[in-house]
Formats: sequence, C-alpha cells, structure tokens
Amino acid sequence: MLKGIPKILSPELLKVLCEMGHGDRIVIADGNFPSESVGKNAKVIRMDGHGTCEVLEAILQLFPLDTYVDHPVQLMQVVPGDNVETPIWDEYIKIIEKFDGRGGNAISHLERFKFYGEASKAYAIVATGESALYANIMLQKGVVV
Repeated sequence: MLKGIPKILSPELLKVLCEMGHGDRIVIADGNFPSESVGKNAKVIRMDGHGTCEVLEAILQLFPLDTYVDHPVQLMQVVPGDNVETPIWDEYIKIIEKFDGRGGNAISHLERFKFYGEASKAYAIVATGESALYANIMLQKGVVV
C-alpha cells in the first residue's frame, strides 16, 4: 500500500503511467471497445469491474495532460445516424476541470475509425467494464513539473 495513490490504480497501471513519457497516449476504453485487437502493440490493462469515470479521475490525480497541444483529450465521435446520447461526456468535462484549467476545451472528437487508428498507436489501453456508449477517452501525457 502507498499513501496518496487512488486504490483503484493497480500496480500494473501505476507502472505503465510511470513508464509513459511526454506525448505518450493512454486510452480508457468502454466495454464495447476492441481493446485487445486495437491494442495489439500496446500494453492492455484489464479493469473490467470499473467504469471509465472512476478510472479517469484516478489517473488524472497522477497524470498531467499535455499543455503543448490544444486538445490532449480525444473522444470518439458519434457515428452519423446513431441515435445515441452521450451524457458521460459531461461527466468527463467535470472530472477534467478538477485537474486541468482548460476543462472541456482540452477535448476534441475523432471520427470512429480515426479514433481506432490513433488508439492503435497508444502506449496503453485500459479496458473497463463501462456500459455507456461512446465512452472511450484518450489522454496525451504532459510534463511533470
């Protein structure tokens, strides 16, 4: 046990967060995301019993977002024609605001297959059991000062 570390963060995930350097990306994936196939060149960490919001909040306690890019956070755009609401995105904004002054301005949206392409280059993918649709979120690491 360590003091000050969110209990949800496993030793494996802590190691990955520590290994990541400036500009590296991590995906917090919902339960529908093809984590293993998209992440075949990444470190895939299973957190099936947890949701994306709790994982995001824990990671951002230790992980600075990149200040050298306008949008260090990316979400998967809703596919045109999908009649889907994304209230989880509002939750993400609230969480990001706690740790980064840009809040929602730190976020951009990528078309579904572009998101998959960028996610395939991520350092790590955290596979959660999140059931909300379009709940995938990609973070780009900044500099620890």
